[in-house]
Parts: sequence; structure tokens; C-alpha cells
Amino acid sequence: MSIDFYTPRNIPPEIEVYLTEPEIEVAKSGKVGILKLKLERDQGTGKTVIREQYCRVPLFIQRAIYLEETLPAMAYVYIISPSGGILEGDRYRIDIRLSTNAVAHVTTQGATRIYKMEKNYGTQKVIIKVGKGSYLEYIPDQIIPFRNSRFYQEVELSVHDNATMIYSETIVPGRVASGEKFEYDICYIKTIARNQSSKPRFIDIVKLDPKKEDLTVDGILGNFEVVGTIYIVTSESYVKDLLYEINEKIKEFEGKISGGTSFLPARQGIIVRVLGKTAGDVKNLIFEVVRIARNQIIGASFSGIRKA
Repeated sequence: MSIDFYTPRNIPPEIEVYLTEPEIEVAKSGKVGILKLKLERDQGTGKTVIREQYCRVPLFIQRAIYLEETLPAMAYVYIISPSGGILEGDRYRIDIRLSTNAVAHVTTQGATRIYKMEKNYGTQKVIIKVGKGSYLEYIPDQIIPFRNSRFYQEVELSVHDNATMIYSETIVPGRVASGEKFEYDICYIKTIARNQSSKPRFIDIVKLDPKKEDLTVDGILGNFEVVGTIYIVTSESYVKDLLYEINEKIKEFEGKISGGTSFLPARQGIIVRVLGKTAGDVKNLIFEVVRIARNQIIGASFSGIRKA
């Protein structure tokens, strides 16, 4: 496969400026990672299973496991990167497809670390298709941009009008325990969502450029340091109740986070934007949103994400 297969199609100029030498090393083994998954409902057991998979290190997965007593059909899938993070010149691609009536929760084994870079940048392309009647939660751990790192992620979501997807991203200010805060060059995430007929649902961009813009001023992050985003793409029939209950839950986190909700265009779902003082506070709120959405949409409980 050519390097174009792994690389987002439209690299923003704010990212391209960091490519100061030809991409000689990019396509070599270990620099490109791919994960392709197809999940579908098994007619015999009723469980969601991994029907097809292809991995190229530094991306791979564990086998699907089943953790929810109230939702035995749900497959939990953990994405693993043995490299520990994204290095200079890395190009990752993740493709996930859910066929009719599949139910799954996808997460990462740990945080995504973006390491120091000098002559290039790292990218990740995420393509997710959720078929009719399916339900997917994609809840990765936080992104940790190290000092002088550059990262661009392009997310393409295709969600059937009669399906649901919950997608979240969390960005922390850096290796806080090592004294790093907002010392990375840029962290840029673009998310594009469509329905099964390629009709646009929304486009959203989160761009943090701390060396060119003071993120700590009022109107950007202020006294907060962690940025969290949750998209709930679902039927309009759920949106009003979801919005109310999520807003009530955000009030319970007063003092720890600042957050709000908005309808997605045509009331095809909700976006929740959260600012927090710690990754733990933002994660707790994300889990509460998942719990609310799962209960309202499929009538099941959420016990949290279990990791070693």
C-alpha cells in the first residue's frame, strides 16, 4: 500500500509547515500502522464478533471480550500500540466497520503519546462506518502531546440514520508530572460526519497551537487545561432527553469542569464540549455521558471501562 493510503487527504498548512525534509523514512516498516476491523452480529450466539481483521504493527488488537451482564451482545475491543505512542513521521490508519445490528465498545489500552519531533509530524486517520441498527461507543484514552510534538488526526464518521455512535477525544496539556504544560507545537483534530448516503452531518475542528496562541486566556481554556469532546450521533427522537440529562450531569461537576452541549445540525445528535483541570475529571464526565446515552438509547447499564 502506498503512503497515501495511510495519510489524511488534506493536511492543513499549519501542520505541513513542519515538514522540513523529504518523507524518506515515513513508509518504512514500523512507521505506518493499520488496523482494519469488521464487526457483526453472530446469528447463532447473538453476540457481536470480529468477523474480519487486519493489523500492521504498531497497531493491533486483543480478541473481543464481553463485560456487560445487561448487554451480553456488546463486544469490547482494545486497540494496542506496542510502540507506546506516535513518533516523528508516523502515519497510522484505523478502519472500523459495524454491520447491521452490531453492538460494540472500542477503546485504547492506554493514552496516545505524541513524542518529540524535529523535522516532521505524526498523523492518524480514523474511518468508522456504523451500519443500520448498530450501536458503537468509541472512547479512547487521552492524547498526551510531548514537548515539541506535532500531531494531526482526521476522523471520518459514517453513521446510518437508524444507528447510534458515541465518539470522544480528550487532549491533555502534556506530561504534567514532568513539568511540561502546553510545550507541544500543535495538536489538530478534524472530525467529519456523514450518513449512509454521504449526506453531511457536521464538521468540527479542535486546534491547539500553544506556541502561537496563549491558551490560558479567558475565552479559550482560561484556568482549565484539559479539552474533551463527545459526539453523540443518533436519532432525533432521543436528542431532547439526552440534552437535558447531560446538562444536569454537567452541573454536578461544577468547580471541576466547565462544559456545555449543543444540538448537531438537523438535531441529528449532540456535541458535548468539556474543559477540565485534570484528565480524570474529564474522563469521569465522559463516562457519565456514555452511561446516560446507553441507558436512554438501548436500555442498558454501563459499568465503566476495565483496564489493567
